[in-house]
Amino acid sequence: MRGQFPTEKFEAIETPFYYYDTDLLRATLRAIQTETKKHEGFQVHYAIKANANPKVLNVIAQSGLGADCVSGGEIKACLAAGFPAHKIVYAGVGKADWEINLGLDKNIFCFNVESVAELEIINELAIHHGKKARIALRINPDIGAHTHSKITTGLAENKFGIAMRDMESVIEICRGMSNVEFVGLHFHIGSQILNMGDFAALCNRINDLQKQLEQSNIHVKDINVGGGLGIEYTHPNRVPIPDFKGYFDTYARLLKLRPGQALHFELGRSVVAQCGTLVTRTLYVKQGATKQFAIVDAGMSDLIRPALYQAFHKIENISSDGPFETYDVVGPICESSDVFGKSVDMNLTRRGDLVAIRSAGAYGEAMASHYNCRKLPKGYITEDL
Repeated sequence: MRGQFPTEKFEAIETPFYYYDTDLLRATLRAIQTETKKHEGFQVHYAIKANANPKVLNVIAQSGLGADCVSGGEIKACLAAGFPAHKIVYAGVGKADWEINLGLDKNIFCFNVESVAELEIINELAIHHGKKARIALRINPDIGAHTHSKITTGLAENKFGIAMRDMESVIEICRGMSNVEFVGLHFHIGSQILNMGDFAALCNRINDLQKQLEQSNIHVKDINVGGGLGIEYTHPNRVPIPDFKGYFDTYARLLKLRPGQALHFELGRSVVAQCGTLVTRTLYVKQGATKQFAIVDAGMSDLIRPALYQAFHKIENISSDGPFETYDVVGPICESSDVFGKSVDMNLTRRGDLVAIRSAGAYGEAMASHYNCRKLPKGYITEDL
């Protein structure tokens, strides 16, 4: 089964470009809302780093989701798109002073803090602003996720978070500061996780940590479990919307929330990945010594995930109904790693055919670069065509 695209409208657009199916995006957002409404206190913040296209952000903001930012630029982008400041959480292991000041100026909901050094700077800057900064401590739970090694974040060896053994002492430091308010604990174990057992392990770890804190008379208002829910890259047409029910039900069933405690999620990939497609045009079909190449005008500068993570994206020729042949789909950049897929079965491909690289709505356009002095790809939503 091949994806359905308005190919006749694509013909007038310069390739490569990103196309965002806003009908699917809105259906995905409705699925999230349907599931979270079943559980009291569940709040979702969209992870801006996945895709910061202004039109995409505007659609997400209209749905009522909050925002998860990891830079001052992302705070500005989500405010411009209509996300309210009181729904913004700001994470990141290296926050610059101007970024912290921006968060304080805009009265964002919470800073997810990753070290005592950062905590001291936030308190110092908050004093200058005459404000009290709300703080959630990011705890490294030392839990491995079943995902790519470069997108795990919850192991002790990763750069993120505060060690569990230091949690209580850092909370005490926080409580002793004049201009910060400790409100919660933050966790994030990785990305593209499809095994609900990984989230179950996080629930068990948080339950233990809460029990430990309560023995020291420390009570937590907010728990933030990050994101990490993966998507179906292999079959985007069959599974366009991720398993939000299984994801939220896992937390509802296993995480022992206290009365009045809010549970925050930071979903990115699962919100936008399936609605986005990189559309590229075939430049040449080249017969090599042992294989056939479809050389397209998109490159790793437009979508770096396959080169960086060896990531899989389903690739379809959306201009052809011919018989299937096998191709290596490659780009024009002078790097051997500029390959989108090897041994890809596509309909018979000729020069000029449009090729769709699917499930590219997350970490596609957001990670694009000018490498080889190439132009950045433009992004279009359904309403633009």
